[in-house]
Parts: sequence; structure tokens; C-alpha cells
Amino acid sequence: MVSLLILYTVLHYSTLFTSLTTKETPMPGMIVAPEPIAVESGARALMNGGNAIDAAVTCAFVQMIVNPQMCGLGGYALAVVRLAGEPAARTILLDAPALAGSRVRSDMWVDRVIGMNPDGWGYFLTDKVNDVGYRAICTPGAVKGLATLLERWGSISWAQALEPAIRVAEEGFMVDSVLASRWKTRALYPEASSLLDYILANEEARRIYLTADGRPYDEGMILRNPDYARTLRRLADAGPDDFYHGELAQRIAGDITANDGFVTAEDLADYALREEPPTIGTYRGYTIVSSQAPHGGPTLIEVLNILEGYDLRELEHNSADYILTVAMAMKAAFADRNRFIGDPAFEAVPLDRLTSKERAAQWRTRIDARQPIDVEALPGGPPDTTHVSVVDAAGNCVALTHSLGMSSGVITPGLGFMYNNSMINFNPIPGHRNSIAPRKGRTTGMSPTIVYADNRPVLVLGAPGANRIITGVLQVLVNIIDFGMSPAEAVQAPRFDCQGERIVVQNRIPEYICDTVREHYPVVRAPQSYGAFGLVQVISIDPVRGGLRGASDPGGAGMALHIG
Repeated sequence: MVSLLILYTVLHYSTLFTSLTTKETPMPGMIVAPEPIAVESGARALMNGGNAIDAAVTCAFVQMIVNPQMCGLGGYALAVVRLAGEPAARTILLDAPALAGSRVRSDMWVDRVIGMNPDGWGYFLTDKVNDVGYRAICTPGAVKGLATLLERWGSISWAQALEPAIRVAEEGFMVDSVLASRWKTRALYPEASSLLDYILANEEARRIYLTADGRPYDEGMILRNPDYARTLRRLADAGPDDFYHGELAQRIAGDITANDGFVTAEDLADYALREEPPTIGTYRGYTIVSSQAPHGGPTLIEVLNILEGYDLRELEHNSADYILTVAMAMKAAFADRNRFIGDPAFEAVPLDRLTSKERAAQWRTRIDARQPIDVEALPGGPPDTTHVSVVDAAGNCVALTHSLGMSSGVITPGLGFMYNNSMINFNPIPGHRNSIAPRKGRTTGMSPTIVYADNRPVLVLGAPGANRIITGVLQVLVNIIDFGMSPAEAVQAPRFDCQGERIVVQNRIPEYICDTVREHYPVVRAPQSYGAFGLVQVISIDPVRGGLRGASDPGGAGMALHIG
């Protein structure tokens, strides 16, 4: 009860912040995501009597249309779900990962290796075979994942959940400034690909996503995708199983096989969800429930365990001492992550040890003694993903992260949707925990999370952003729990990241702070003042009165919307 009262005090007396990215309300329903059109579709599901699961799935399908290279039917999904009245221990984790096709070989790309992306987004190979095109595709799980969420815990029909996305795809949507800017942004390295590069690499993608003069759609223009609408209508009529066993499966597998991809009809037919229990830890009296290996939840909890031994308020938020302490905790947890986390269906993962308070104490001893921490290089997934957080009047909570990676660019003629490019995340050298193997899942940073106080949910959050999802979610949690920030303040506070031999900071962290940190550790300034460090989407719940406050990270274009 003490922890419950502490969080109530924090949430009730935090400074209120009003902006387009946040909404405070005592009303009983809320949805937050980076895409306003999708948020509104999910909100309408709640307004029409649907529950949080209905809203999350409806929102996710609209996200696929308006953010077509961040997520889609050809992608993967991960959800943490709290059903009304259930304690933290009964939180549900539903994992629909992208799995390597059965035609892959562990050594097939050994002679193509250039190296890791310096920013950690996968491996560079000659001809970008793991990044762009049919060979970059892994077996998609998003359709099965979303359909299962709706079937088991939703209250609306499959066709009802798809209808808003069908309408948006048919009628079109206005391209916003964020999407238009992404299509204009060049890749940082010649071996990497920009979002526009993926479109240019595929004839169908060019037809749909370029204007008549061969340019990407600009802000304010209306983009329609009738092919995507027809595919969604086919799914609405035939059911989600059509994607894995029916006519859609035949078209998907036939196209990938004809173009020498690795995913087969058998991979689609045999695809199964993973339903391991979530990873559960504690932090300052709160229960943290997040994703399981090979995703980011165990690492998030390990960092929190390390930080629990420090008085962060005493260090002062984003001071030099604070940044150095939190950064070393991040680095320590990533040292364990890169050494031990992998697909548990293929590798033994010592989860109990990694998330134990004893392991955290060992790391604090090393950190306090300024002993070196060695981190094995391991890339994360591409930073382009999306997320939705939902709470409904009954107390159902959903944190859903879904993605295409950065998309392979491939669109099967007539189907309208892109496939993922998740092969980029596998280590092309055999013998490692994250090496290529048939039907194996690769590591991701996805960390949809629900936080409880005395078995009542008080925070629902998650983010896109590859491995920086972990450190972004971490800092928002700490901002709220340790520093009493409101959700809006928590997502707007400047962030930093450390996963190896440098601390990367957002451009709003003052240089005089960075100079002091550099006396102990290298610091690199990112060009972004907002974004690039996980776009956290968060809802806080007053555990006593039930009031909701939400915020969408200002690095994106999203919003929090309450439903009365």
C-alpha cells in the first residue's frame, strides 16, 4: 500500500503539462500512438463499446496504412496484455515474431560480410541481400498475432477491426510532415538504405508510393492504396487463416519462391505464435512486466535492478553524475544482453540470473570501482517500428509493438503491402547466439511494458526505436517513478543511450554537462533534439481514482486521446 500511495502522490501532484502531444483526463479510456489517424480509429472502437484489445488491433491495422514502412501485414508483433481485475502475475505476453525461412543456411552469407552498421542497425552485406529485396524477408507473424488477440480477448469481429483500415486505404490519407520527411532523408552510410531506397528497389512499391513524376509523396498530398484495401477486404471475408493457408498464402509463397526468397508455403502453414510468460521484475516497490527473450524486456529489468541501488534523485536528473551512472548501468545490462540473449527455442537463456538482484549488485560493484565493462558487439533491429498503448474503462490494458523493421521494399503484385526485412538482424557468421538458422527468431529491442503498484496497473508504455526502445522506456519509467514527472514531462525530457563504448545524447543536453561526462567516458552528440531514442507512448493510471494521463513522444507526430 505504501508504494501505491507514493505513486498516487507522484501522479496527482506532478506539474500539469498541456500540449498537442498529451491529454489529461479523469475519463476512463485512453489510447496513445505515433499516428493520429490510427489513434482516432482506435478511440472510435472504444467509443462504440469496444475494449482495449479491440482498440489496439483496430489502431494497428490503420497504422499499417498510414505508416507503411514501419508496420504492416508482412511484419511481426508483440503484445503485453492485462485483463481487467487480473494481478501482475497473470499478465499475458503474446509474441508473433518474424522467423527466418526454412531455406536459409547459417553460412550462406559468410563471403558477403562488410561489417556491422556503426549505429547498430544490423549487418552490412554486399549487394544489401539481407536488407533489400526478397532474400531479406522472414516469415511474417503480425496477422496471426493480431487475429489471436482479437479472437481471445476482443469483443468486436475481425471484419469490424479491419474496416477502418480498409476505408483509409481506399479513400486515402494526407501524408504528414513526419512521413514526408522520412522519405526525403538519405541513408547515413553508402552500405545502408533509406526508406526511399526500399521503394525504389521494387516495381510495385514505386507504382504505389511514388507520384506520376517519380517522386515520393510530399506533406499534404493524399496517398491511396486500393491494392492494400482489397487485400484487407479479402482477409475480412476469408478470415486471417487465409494469410497462412489460403489464397493469400499461395500468392505470397509463390511470389517469394519465384524470386529466390527463403520463406516457403510450409513456413506460412506451420507458423505458430510464441506464448512464453512475460519477464517480471521489481523496481522500488513496483512490479515491472515486459517482454521475454529474445526481446528487450529482460534487459530493461536488468538495468532497473542496477539503478535501484542508487539514489537517482540525489544525483539530480540529467546531471553529469546521473548520466554517467545510468549510462554505465545500461552498458552493463547490454554486456549481458549481447552475451546471453537469443531465441530461447535455439539457445539457453539464463533469464533468472540476468534479472536477479544479485547480478545487479555484482554490476554495481564493478561500476562503483570504475572497472571496465566489455560489451560484445551485437546489432539491434532497424529503428523503424510503431507502438500503441491502450487502457479501457474496465481496466484492460494493452501495450502493443509491431514492425516491418525498415521494410524490404518488396510488394507482391496486387497485394499492396510490404514485407519485413528482418534477415538484416541475423549474424551472418555461424556459431553465434544470433546466427542464421531456419525458423529462428532474431533479437529485438521491443519492450511493451505494464507497471503495477499493489497489483493494480499504473503505467502502460512502449516504443519504436530498435535497441533504444529499451533505454527510452527505461528513462521514461525512471522519470515518472523517481522524479515524479507527468507522462508529458517524462517523454519530453532529454534522453541518452549507452550500449557500448560511447554515450550518445540528444542535442538538448548541454555541452557543459557533456564535457564533464567526457572526463570519464566518451560522449557523442546526436543531431536530433527530439526522437531517435525511442518514441515512447505512455499512459499513467491513478491507482486510487482511476484518472488517466497520456503522452506521445514529441519526436513523432502522435497524440494521446481520451474517451469519456
